Amino acid sequence: QVQLAESGGGLVQAGGSLRLSCAASRRTFVFSRSTMGWFRRAPGKDREFVATIGWRDSSTYYADSVKDRFTISRDNAKNAVYLQMNSLKPEDTAVYYCAATGPYSDDYYDITAYAYWGQGTQVTVSS
Repeated sequence: QVQLAESGGGLVQAGGSLRLSCAASRRTFVFSRSTMGWFRRAPGKDREFVATIGWRDSSTYYADSVKDRFTISRDNAKNAVYLQMNSLKPEDTAVYYCAATGPYSDDYYDITAYAYWGQGTQVTVSS
């Protein structure tokens, strides 16, 4: 079983920054061959796509709501993916989840393509 563990959430004022980290464990999980994504669920809303980074060439894609404020990156040597969040807004308040697809997946936006999920980390942005 692949385990994904998020960290870095917390309480921040509007305009502030946070950096989320996600570490994947399990030696047989070939992290470098999986597309990695960040999703979030705000209170009373469905889980939504935030950002993704592909396995093939680390191409990145973002939801319009976070473009130019959030940056996703990965370190294959550490089996880790990160989400740098700048200029945070109260509407960014949500539980943020790290997710991984199966190997060689290019389904960046399809939530059903993500086979492995972390427990989530709370991000709260105060106004």
